[in-house]
Amino acid sequence: MRILVVGSGGREHALCWKLAASPLCEALYCAPGNAGIAEEATCVPVAATDLDGIIDLARRERIDFVVVGPEDPLCLGLVDRLEAAGIRAFGPNRAAAALEGSKGFMKDLVRGAGIPTAAYERFGEAEAARAYIRRMGAPIVVKADGLAAGKGVVVAATVEEAIAAVDEIMGRRRFGDAGAEVVIEEFLDGEEASLFALCDGKTALLLGVAQDHKRAFDGDKGANTGGMGAYAPAPILDDAQARRAMRDFVEPTLKAMAAAGRPFKGILFVGLMVGAAGPKLLEYNVRFGDPECEVLMMRLRSDLLPALIAARDGELDQVDLRWHAEPAITVVMAARGYPEAPKKGSEIRNLEAAARETGVVVFHAGTKASNGRILANGGRVLAVSAVGRDLGEARDRAYRAIGLIDWPEGFYRKDIAARALSR
Repeated sequence: MRILVVGSGGREHALCWKLAASPLCEALYCAPGNAGIAEEATCVPVAATDLDGIIDLARRERIDFVVVGPEDPLCLGLVDRLEAAGIRAFGPNRAAAALEGSKGFMKDLVRGAGIPTAAYERFGEAEAARAYIRRMGAPIVVKADGLAAGKGVVVAATVEEAIAAVDEIMGRRRFGDAGAEVVIEEFLDGEEASLFALCDGKTALLLGVAQDHKRAFDGDKGANTGGMGAYAPAPILDDAQARRAMRDFVEPTLKAMAAAGRPFKGILFVGLMVGAAGPKLLEYNVRFGDPECEVLMMRLRSDLLPALIAARDGELDQVDLRWHAEPAITVVMAARGYPEAPKKGSEIRNLEAAARETGVVVFHAGTKASNGRILANGGRVLAVSAVGRDLGEARDRAYRAIGLIDWPEGFYRKDIAARALSR
C-alpha cells in the first residue's frame, strides 16, 4: 500500500516510524513532515490544513490510505473530502471531530449520556461568564470552546485570574474564533491520566493509558503546554480500572455519537482526572495525543496499519493488538520561550549519538533541515523516547540521550515520570 501521513509533529514522526515498519507499506509520504520524518518518509511541503493540496497530493502519488494526525484538518473535514474523492482515510469526519472541535458540544453530549464529568456552563457573552465566575468562586477552569493548540485552558486559582482569562479569550480573542464561546468548569482535584481507544463507530479497542505532563517546568510549574513529556503504562489506572473506564466513558460516548448521527471512527483520547470519587472526564481529543503517541508506538508490538484500516472499515472486532511489556517514556525538548514565543532557527547537534543509545528513539517534533544542519522550527522540537526493563531504566536512558544532544537554546523538564517512580 501507498500511505500518506498528514502532519509535522512528534506524533506524526512516531506514526511514520511505526508505519514504515509495516510489511504492507510499499511507499510512505508525509505532508508536510519535518527533518526527522524525512528519514522514514518522502516529505512533501503541503500544509496539513491545505485540504485541496492534500487531495491533489494523494491523487498524484496514487495514495491508498491516508492517516490524519492533527486535530485542525480533522475538524476542517479533511477525512470527508478524502472519502468523497474515493481515497480511504483514517480519522473522524468533521461532524464526529466536534468532540474536540467544540468543548461545549462535548460537554453537552456527555452530560446527556450520564458520563461523569466536571459541572460546567457555556457562555457566548463575556459579562455573563464573569458573573458566573464571581458567583461560583475559585479555583475554577476557563476553556476556549474551539481549538487552541492545547493552550486554551486556564486553571484559575483566583476569581481575578479567571476573569482575566475570559477577557483574554473572549475580549482580546487570543485564540481567534476558538474563543467566541467559553466553557467554565468546576475545578477537579486529583491526578490526570490519558486513555486511548481505537474506534470504528461501534467497537472500541483499548490502546493503553499514558500520563502526560502539561506544565512547562519541573514540579508542574509554569504555563500550560501541549505536553512536556509522557510515560506508559501509567499506574494511576491499572488494567481493571482501564477496562472500567472503557465501559464508563468510551462505550457510552460511541453510542451517544451514533445516536446523534455522528458515528465516531478514529482515535478517541480520553483525558481523565482521577480523584477520591473516581475518574471524571476532563476532555476528549479525536486523535493521538502528543507526546503520548510516542510512548504508545514505542510499546506497540503489532503492525499498526491493519488496525487503522480495520477502524476505518468498521472491522475492529477482528483485531487483537499485542504490546511489549517494557514501559516507555518521552521527554520533550522545547525551544526557549515556549509556549509563548519560542525562538526558532537555532542549530541542534549530536542527534546521531543520542539515537545510538540503547532503547532510544529521537522523534522530531519541530525541526527543519538546512544545508546539512538540523534547526529548531517550532515550540516543542524533539521528543526523546526510550524503553527499559522498568520505568526507571527507561527514564535513565532518555535523560542520558538528552545529555548527549548539543542544543543550548533548548530546555526540558527533569522530572518526567517522577510521580510514578515515587510510588
